[in-house]
Amino acid sequence: MSRIGERKLVIPANVTVSMEGNELSVKGPKGELKLVVDALIDVKVEDNTVITKQKKASKRANVMQGTVNSLINNMLIGTSTGFTKSLEAVGVGYRFNVQGNKITINAGYSHPVVVNAPEGISVTSESNTEITLHGIDKQKVSEFAAKLREVREPEPYKGKGIRYKDEHVRHKDGKKAA
Repeated sequence: MSRIGERKLVIPANVTVSMEGNELSVKGPKGELKLVVDALIDVKVEDNTVITKQKKASKRANVMQGTVNSLINNMLIGTSTGFTKSLEAVGVGYRFNVQGNKITINAGYSHPVVVNAPEGISVTSESNTEITLHGIDKQKVSEFAAKLREVREPEPYKGKGIRYKDEHVRHKDGKKAA
């Protein structure tokens, strides 16, 4: 039995959830998200809660029940409060330059790397070495943050690179004198 799938999700006050066929739609003050629910899962919206149940018990249905429940929970949080990810550039000359939805990254290469933010994600610059990504879709925000981090991942010897704000990079000693 799926423990995560058995959770009863409480709908926030300013969010509406509707189910049409196998498509679930969640509307809130931040925006609207839609999810196509797997055929093995039955989603019920009752009173102020969302409940996921398996139509027929099987291993795949058990897995999908937990997955659908987590996705719906992320939709409820995203449409009511939204998601944020913070990145920081560590290293001499490493910096971000944000202009609209275009991010220019100087990360030790001979050329600046220019990346466009996808639809639905806004980028704010805290300083020239720190940026914050905002959005209602957790997957899109996390994917884009990982894409930016991939430009120059933190290296273990000096710790230089682009990392998440709360990330801890383990340092190696390097060559030691005998």
